[in-house]
Amino acid sequence: MLDDKPYRANVGIALFNASGHVLIGRRFRDDGPEIILPGLEWQMPQGGIDANENPREAMMRELWEETGVVSASYLGETDWLTYEFPPFAGPLSHRLAKFRGQRQKWFALRFTGSDDEIDPLTARNGQAVEFDRWRWERLERVAEIVVPFRRDVYRIVARQFAAFAAIGP
Repeated sequence: MLDDKPYRANVGIALFNASGHVLIGRRFRDDGPEIILPGLEWQMPQGGIDANENPREAMMRELWEETGVVSASYLGETDWLTYEFPPFAGPLSHRLAKFRGQRQKWFALRFTGSDDEIDPLTARNGQAVEFDRWRWERLERVAEIVVPFRRDVYRIVARQFAAFAAIGP
């Protein structure tokens, strides 16, 4: 039963450029419970928190693993937010099958590098590449282009981080 499963500890990253837009990546494959839907393949970087890892360390590791970005400064963070995975009929051996959803702490960062630092196509730390493209997008628009089960969390993140989108550098 889904209610008996725990939430997976996770971080999300809203990386803002100097124009106040956030970095999003296009997922190019179905990842079990984190399924993508046609036209809704975009999301901000996010990933699991390893055992004995604090959320800020996980956030910088995940940002680097998924995008190659290391040039970023801390702006703020949310409280813990949760979302449920949709029903998953795949193998019980899938790394996410034992979870009901994700418990996330979102971080806002200002990108201090140049766009040529962003490289989602290179595998890092032995992790599979998740994105095949990236772009900058208006924060308030991202909830419209993410899978439906993440939308409520993305709307909360957009409200809480709106000031970072408005102020620029």
